[in-house]
Amino acid sequence: MTIVVTGATGHLGRLAIESLLAKGVPASEIVGLGRQVDKIADLGVTTKQVSYDDVDSLTAAFTGADKVLFISGSEVGQRVPQHTNIVEAAKKAGVGLVVYTSAPKADTTDMKLAGEHLVTERLLADSGLPHVILRNSWYTENYNVQQAIEHGLFGAAGAGKIAAAPRADYAEAAASVLVGEGHAGQVYELGGEPFTLTELADEISRQSGKPVTYTDLSEEKYAELLVGVGLPQPVAEIIANSDAAASRGALDVPRTDLEALIGRPATPLADVIRAQLS
Repeated sequence: MTIVVTGATGHLGRLAIESLLAKGVPASEIVGLGRQVDKIADLGVTTKQVSYDDVDSLTAAFTGADKVLFISGSEVGQRVPQHTNIVEAAKKAGVGLVVYTSAPKADTTDMKLAGEHLVTERLLADSGLPHVILRNSWYTENYNVQQAIEHGLFGAAGAGKIAAAPRADYAEAAASVLVGEGHAGQVYELGGEPFTLTELADEISRQSGKPVTYTDLSEEKYAELLVGVGLPQPVAEIIANSDAAASRGALDVPRTDLEALIGRPATPLADVIRAQLS
């Protein structure tokens, strides 16, 4: 069996490969694709330098693959053409199963970030490829504990619950699907322990012994703040919109699917903060 992991040189991709290895998949049966493959050279898997923009190199990399973990691109506004390339390449190569990392509630949410993911889900459906959709909620690593201690937390999420989990939990879920059977056609809504940003601030305060507060802003003001600290306008607008959507429940998903796939409770928020502080 050959398992190909796209975006393997990013945080989630590397963790997915580590999880596959931990589950007993031989390194010789794993291929990691990315732009900076030196980042995963230490894992002992086959690596190929491939861009999401090059459909021919993707097709060549997918040829002979039984399963592909399709980790979504990170370039706002570029996901649809890049993802189209990946789906076309997987179809040309005759991949047996594609496992795609999507966004929570992609088919019902008003969160702008989910739009490109929903297009990708439809591309996969139209392709006829056997596939699995992993709708990953937020990463707890999105929140920098040290920065929160120094500057406080800011956002536009109000009292909305955010069912976040560390990347390692999502990576383990993806690996479980890749090594398991009977997942084709499934859509999994994956989320961890839900918390509000006020509760996050309180937990950071409790563990650090330093006062941390959450300041809730309008979507527009939060976008302005993000631009002010150096983020490009389109990225700032997507982040602010996602927070505003979270205030309406867009990121509050049950833990059921994630915990079923990893076979244990999702990592608690307190443990994630403790790890960052240490």
